[in-house]
Amino acid sequence: MAAGETQLYAKVSNKLKVRSPSLLLEPLLGMGFPVHTALKALAATGRKTAEEASDWLRCHRNDPSLDDPIPQEYALFLCPTGSLLEQLQEFWRESKRQCTKNRAHEIFPHITLCDFFTCEDHKVECLYEALKRAGDRIRGSFPLVVPLALHSSISYLGFFVSDSPADVIREFATTFAMEVAVLADCTVKPCAKQLHLTLAHKFYPHHQRTLEQLARAIHPGHSCQWTAVLYSRDMRFVHYQTLRALFQYKPQNEDELTLSPGDYIFVDPSQQEETSEGWVIGTSQRTGCRGFLPENYTEQANESDTWVKHRTYTFSLAMDLVSRKDGEASSRRNGEPPPPQTPRDVSSIQALQATIARKSVLVVRHGERVDQIFGKSWLQQCSTPDGKYYRPDLNFPCSLPRRSSGIKDFENDPPLSSCGVFQARMAGEALLDSGIRITSVFTSPALRCVQTAKHILEELKLEKKFKIRVEPGIFEWTKWESGKTTPTLMTLDELQEAGFNVSMDYRPAFPLASLMPAESYDEYVNRCAVSVGWITSIRPWDVGVILIVGHGSALDSCTRPLLGLPPRDSGDFAQLVRKIPSLGMCFCEENKEEGKWELVNPPVKTLTHGSNSAFNWRNWIPGS
Repeated sequence: MAAGETQLYAKVSNKLKVRSPSLLLEPLLGMGFPVHTALKALAATGRKTAEEASDWLRCHRNDPSLDDPIPQEYALFLCPTGSLLEQLQEFWRESKRQCTKNRAHEIFPHITLCDFFTCEDHKVECLYEALKRAGDRIRGSFPLVVPLALHSSISYLGFFVSDSPADVIREFATTFAMEVAVLADCTVKPCAKQLHLTLAHKFYPHHQRTLEQLARAIHPGHSCQWTAVLYSRDMRFVHYQTLRALFQYKPQNEDELTLSPGDYIFVDPSQQEETSEGWVIGTSQRTGCRGFLPENYTEQANESDTWVKHRTYTFSLAMDLVSRKDGEASSRRNGEPPPPQTPRDVSSIQALQATIARKSVLVVRHGERVDQIFGKSWLQQCSTPDGKYYRPDLNFPCSLPRRSSGIKDFENDPPLSSCGVFQARMAGEALLDSGIRITSVFTSPALRCVQTAKHILEELKLEKKFKIRVEPGIFEWTKWESGKTTPTLMTLDELQEAGFNVSMDYRPAFPLASLMPAESYDEYVNRCAVSVGWITSIRPWDVGVILIVGHGSALDSCTRPLLGLPPRDSGDFAQLVRKIPSLGMCFCEENKEEGKWELVNPPVKTLTHGSNSAFNWRNWIPGS
């Protein structure tokens, strides 16, 4: 068993507390299947019929993970039906035909209502009850028409839901989360982003105009019956590629998979080193077995093709509209005022939102700096005799911002390399995909940190919404800076003139002039602790993510104070910081119920890449 799977299993309780057997469970127990595998089969097939579950168990009789207590992951989506769905499906087909496949094609048309969450197999029926209760509660106020406004950018095309209908839909999602917490003891995070229905995502820029033209043929204004749908997926294969078998294949060796047309195979791209050309190794969804298979017997499938539909709740608009009019007419005939709508339980919803939408701090190290690649003499390599900048290598920045004292001040305040800019943009793009909600941005005054923050914000489409607050208190430990004085850093005016959207009104915890050269370790960690306390105290009622872009050292010195931990030994601190890569991240969440902060998984993965040596074409000249 792989280490990652062992950790996954450890998170799952191995104590199955089963109530009286359900009508679906009893037949499976009568066939001799153990309780835990019967419940697993029911969850994996959507708890539809005992026959489907028994077929699943027979197919998985050789599944090595059959007895492992791995729950399914669940998510709730709001899906259109009728004419709007037909128009969206036509858009899906035409956009794929004319502009090739993009990320939106991986999933059916939908509005995401909550993140995926886990639920133990014996509690799945509680999710169905939670869906029914939430739907019944919101049914009377569900909008007759969900207004959809088309939005387009260089990498995204979709409809945004706005105004009061969006509030009602969010209330439905929050109510579902609250009911699940009570009935199934699961934590569900309702979607914190603006509600949207994605049409295209991560497409080629030159396809934008074609996609927009296709999207304008969709008429979302017509009344549409919307359905809330609960889906599940196998949490082990979330980041795998999905293949669909086109032909039957009978194994020629014992380490090969049996394929039947329509089988889905989960393939981990990172585990293909041991395969021969034309072959892949994967896990069959139908049998749970793992083995080799010929790749030309398969085609790429969509991510959602392997999801299992569990239950739906349809908001029947026509019936609701008639019942509302009949009720109002009856009241008017009797001379009575129309009955007031039942007030929503605002306090309970706000209480749940307070536990779900927590304040968080994401500390990010800057991208690759140019002197990290070209050494301390990097400035001499790119300077002309008269002190002007030129680009001797593609990994040098295209240009340098203007500084009042000239180019020499870049020596101790270096910019990002071209790869550093790329790293920052990739991180920003990944953060956009993760759906986190940035509420404010703070950065060290070092140019490389300000640049990293700028590029992340641009990928998040927030460069105009948020001003970057420069906080000198989170600058690097000055003992590690060369020279007997602190580096000459760019002023706010210089940064603004260079195109950085910095705040001119922010009052930092430590002004730039307070930075002292060769400060002690205790002075440094105290400076960071005071600064991060100041940053988190600004607008204390806000929830969402505070982004702090700093140095590798900040991942420790700016998080330990939040966690209530004392500073590390300076030697251990130095060893730890050396191992932090460009765009390394630490993520802290505030747990108000327990009055503390917790270190949790960052919203995106680490960026890993190899080095690329310098190349001189002259070495290829014969005789050189």
